[in-house]
Amino acid sequence: MKELILVKIGGNTIDDPPALARFLDDFARIAGPKILLHGGGKKATALAAQLGVPVHIVQGRRITDAATLDIAVMVYAGLINKNIVAGLQARSCPAVGLCGADAGCITAVKRPVKDVDFGFVGDIVLEKIDKDFFHSLLAQGITPVIAPLTHDGGGQLLNTNADTMASAVAVAMAALYDVRLIYCFEKRGVLRDVNDALSVIPELSAQEYEALKAQGAVSAGMIPKLDNAFSAIRQGVTQVAIGDARYLPAIVAGDTGGATRCV
Repeated sequence: MKELILVKIGGNTIDDPPALARFLDDFARIAGPKILLHGGGKKATALAAQLGVPVHIVQGRRITDAATLDIAVMVYAGLINKNIVAGLQARSCPAVGLCGADAGCITAVKRPVKDVDFGFVGDIVLEKIDKDFFHSLLAQGITPVIAPLTHDGGGQLLNTNADTMASAVAVAMAALYDVRLIYCFEKRGVLRDVNDALSVIPELSAQEYEALKAQGAVSAGMIPKLDNAFSAIRQGVTQVAIGDARYLPAIVAGDTGGATRCV
């Protein structure tokens, strides 16, 4: 099968215009089919403050009430998504900006209320990711740029975790392509020592990850990203890499010093 590279970027790149410009330069040069999925950065929080919309955090997670969802849609699917698309167009990379509601490409269900009601937050239904729609764009040489929003099929938009969304889209596309999923964040990879930026683990197996987690050697913020990474591999994604967006060309080229590869 043909290779597909799916890259997810977060706020550390989105919120830094020079860093975003460098990333778009590198991403646009990737040959072959590719998909870009982005997070939200700090712009939604800043807009909420400007509009006087309070931010509610429970158990470290943001509650998405109706006003917060409106802001997320404006910022994620609007400002951030379209700026990225325009940036890729300027680099001769044909792109189209999407969220899960566009063409019904990613359907989710509103997260059930257990101990906490997280509001308008979506949990993706893997079988309802329209892989053929994405394939049709890729076959035309068009790069999908996906914002972290889904819909429930009944008219309701839902805020959705971008790391989880990247993993789910990668799994869906693995039926059609050899998929390499790349998570870009602010470090070179998974570190053996969080105080040593150069202590990157070049290759990490699921068994090694579970051992590190049991030892408390993996930082709390890295655990959800790695859980998504290994979930993707278990479900058919060829490889997942985690590394610094500044080293994207090296990661794509398979440079062992460029990132942590989850295998």
